[in-house]
Amino acid sequence: MALISRLLLCAFLLWPVLGQAVVEVREFDNPVTEQRYRDLTASLRCPKCQNQAIGDSESPIAGDMRERVYVQLQDGSSDKEILDYMVNRFGDYVLYNPRLEGRTLLLWGLPAGLVLLGALVVVLMVRARRRSSARNLSAEERARLDALIKRERTQ
Repeated sequence: MALISRLLLCAFLLWPVLGQAVVEVREFDNPVTEQRYRDLTASLRCPKCQNQAIGDSESPIAGDMRERVYVQLQDGSSDKEILDYMVNRFGDYVLYNPRLEGRTLLLWGLPAGLVLLGALVVVLMVRARRRSSARNLSAEERARLDALIKRERTQ
């Protein structure tokens, strides 16, 4: 009797954990379609979960999205058609890598622009420092520096 009550207690305690461990089994005609499914579910972001792919998410909306990707793959849709459908339905947020369009140019160009701006600032600072250090020498210091340079060249 004690063994049965212990087993029932373990089953009762493990019931919520077992309920969350849902495994989706999908059958594919060929390994290429299966790989496309994995790639698509890894490249689409769950709208509910922050920064989690639909292939890894346990939210119901991610499950629906995975189902839609599977159905469209079985219907012969291309990857672009599937991604277009998801973007039309959920917006650009579902793409980990947004498309290069007029409204996303700032998103794609800002990092490169900031790097170029930083390089320009460094170049201007170096030039300004060189100019200011050369201008700050008095006539006596300039003559002494020229003498040292001339002496170094003759040796």
